[in-house]
Amino acid sequence: MVSVHEWLGAAVIAVCVASAAVGLLAARRGHAGPVVSNLLVLAQTVLVAQAAAGLLLLSDGHRAPDRLHYAYGAIALGVVLAPWFYAPPEARRRLVWFSGAAFLAGALATRAYLTGS
Repeated sequence: MVSVHEWLGAAVIAVCVASAAVGLLAARRGHAGPVVSNLLVLAQTVLVAQAAAGLLLLSDGHRAPDRLHYAYGAIALGVVLAPWFYAPPEARRRLVWFSGAAFLAGALATRAYLTGS
């Protein structure tokens, strides 16, 4: 299960950074298709799966070597879900919020990955 958590950690970083880049590019061009929204949703989904795998590891008695790992992971999950509550209704600005949140979550996930190993 530890290897699944590590693999998901790498996937979270890659998907978050890629979806943020595609989302910000689409916002700059002023047109976002279904691929952009699906990538942003994939980033959220992979982060939730990563958190679930981490909770399963905790329930099995596995602990991270650094307690900051839990903080970075929880904050990354909160950041990626925050735009659902706070993003403005205008489409272009909303896309920037979701893309920025995905980028920040990717950065936090990178830090969590480094503190967990």
